[in-house]
Amino acid sequence: MRLIYGVGINDADYAVNPKVNGKRFMCPAYMAWTNMLQRACSPKFHARWPTYVGVKVAEEWKSFMAFRAWWVQHHIDGYHLDKDLIGTAKLYSPEMCIYVPGWINTFINDCGSARGEWPIGVHYHRQTGKYRARCCHPFGKMEHLGLFDRPDHAHDAWRSRKLEIATELKPVMDEIDERIYPRVIEIINRAS
Repeated sequence: MRLIYGVGINDADYAVNPKVNGKRFMCPAYMAWTNMLQRACSPKFHARWPTYVGVKVAEEWKSFMAFRAWWVQHHIDGYHLDKDLIGTAKLYSPEMCIYVPGWINTFINDCGSARGEWPIGVHYHRQTGKYRARCCHPFGKMEHLGLFDRPDHAHDAWRSRKLEIATELKPVMDEIDERIYPRVIEIINRAS
């Protein structure tokens, strides 16, 4: 049996990629499983997205049918599989994963590989020679928070606004899962 991304076993008792009326259809659980394996186990994916280097998959989830059993109970259409909101282990497992709306992932993403040398929420504003703080509201637009003499002051403004937004969105997060809000606060507070 060929392993998927070198670790996964497709032990499905049905066709995961059937052809119907001449068109191929992928089982959504199988697609979620292979995407997870790719993020954790593909050197090509890691070359493009280095933040996934070191991510592991729990032994039980190397079996597609074990993952599928969890997926059937937890998947929500339009939501994304997340391994970072419940724990810090960099592990895809039934205990560490949750399905969340995309805005939550966007809200906590620090864009570390793309933002450059400045702290999160900060960039150097050449026209003024100051550091500009900005923060994006997940249900709004990018907010300008001001210009600052030092990057750490701009970052503090970003953190303060981010925490305000998180508090505003706490009821929405709690409706999804009460474990999310405390983790979001922790992630914002440790962001640099």
